[in-house]
Amino acid sequence: MSAIRPAAVIVMAAGEGTRMKSRKVPKVLHELGGRTMVGHVLAASVELRPELLLVVVGHDREKVIAHLEADWPDARPVVQEQQNGTGHAVRMALEAVGSIDGTVLVLNGDAPLLRGSVLHELLAVHEGEGNAATILTADMPDPTGYGRMIRADDGSVSAIVEEKDADAGQRAITEINVGMYAFDGALLGAALKQVTTDNAKGEEYLTDVVTILRDSGHRVGGALDRHWLGPLGVNDRVQLAEARRLLNDRVLEAHMRQGVTVVDPLSTWVDVQVTIEPDAVIEPGTQLRGATHVAAGARVGPGCTLTDTTVGEDAVVANAVCERAEIGPEVSVGPFAYLRPGTKLARGAKAGTYVEMKNAVVGEGTKVPHLTYVGDAEIGAGSNIGAACVFVNYDGVEKRKSVVGDHVKVGSDNMLVAPVRIGDGAYTAAGSVITGDVPPGAMAVARARQRNVEGWVERKRPGTPAAEAARRAQERAEQGD
Repeated sequence: MSAIRPAAVIVMAAGEGTRMKSRKVPKVLHELGGRTMVGHVLAASVELRPELLLVVVGHDREKVIAHLEADWPDARPVVQEQQNGTGHAVRMALEAVGSIDGTVLVLNGDAPLLRGSVLHELLAVHEGEGNAATILTADMPDPTGYGRMIRADDGSVSAIVEEKDADAGQRAITEINVGMYAFDGALLGAALKQVTTDNAKGEEYLTDVVTILRDSGHRVGGALDRHWLGPLGVNDRVQLAEARRLLNDRVLEAHMRQGVTVVDPLSTWVDVQVTIEPDAVIEPGTQLRGATHVAAGARVGPGCTLTDTTVGEDAVVANAVCERAEIGPEVSVGPFAYLRPGTKLARGAKAGTYVEMKNAVVGEGTKVPHLTYVGDAEIGAGSNIGAACVFVNYDGVEKRKSVVGDHVKVGSDNMLVAPVRIGDGAYTAAGSVITGDVPPGAMAVARARQRNVEGWVERKRPGTPAAEAARRAQERAEQGD
């Protein structure tokens, strides 16, 4: 890769993208692989460490600028009030910062498969050949609809011929212009002043800059990206889905080559910022999103969706939804568990079937096996929470916290009404509603004494199957006597 550092990268993100058919989301903010389209282009750009990173915004610019401020604070937005063409967009960027000496890259903000390595190669070709302009090209199996690159004997670009103007020989050329460039900054600024709007759309075209430079005797080159899908733009929802699949395939392949087992790549989706250590296993139907991290030896899936969640070594997570949770080493989660933000499970803990946790810290080796809600709670080590328990954390106004100590046995069908503390080694009886603190080592029983009303069914529900069954049972009992 080239170690050249460009003076500036200009990302064009001002267009409306009408073919996306989106009223709420600007074209470049549509997401794939955990990033926006423009975010992927910026991620590739920052690998070059440009001195200036400029993003030309226009349509729905408030939303695009807000995204840049939140996720890409080093990128400077430049407003293009009227979308008057690609040349006009670049001119607005240069006018915003003044003249630029050095290499300037101009990229499209709707190319989410663009790789940083391709931009390094573009820079290397541009600087190595001493070009005034270098065009990023692709070798397409079917170049229909794209401008063909005409190369001179020395490898320089002598012309870009649009398909409607191409003869049969030129149409047979498969190398096309993808609309991204490296320019000499000073020559770019001078050429932009010569660009006219004398065309069918009345716009300033960046391709005219290439023609002006070449006609002035400057060398124009081409840098070929052999992964032809990489630099192409996404223009509608169908292409977005295709790009999403290609990006996911690329991400999964990289993980698998680093020692991760992905059982079924076709049903597994992993965002670009997810990290997975070798010897982890990702089962079918799993989605790993955001900044999720899966440690070595962990097994995630099937049927999991993890967002911004950490999974410790040798943990097992099955059929679970987890968001901003911390799952420690050797922890068992699921099946059918829901871990909400703030959940932290220490080594060897368990959150079992139909268990929901929120803002809950669970100690080492503690088991919450099934049918339980744990909200706003702290549970110590070695404890067990029986089936069908509820940590009652909301009094209608405020969320309150429950604290359960070490080696506590909470009986099945308990309600722990916060704020409440259960001391180390304490027990609570099944069916209890715990409203007060339980001392260490105590047994808490908080339920009414059982009372049986004999003959109630026959008196209150005569003629029913229940009454008939009771009558037969009574007869059998009398005959047994």
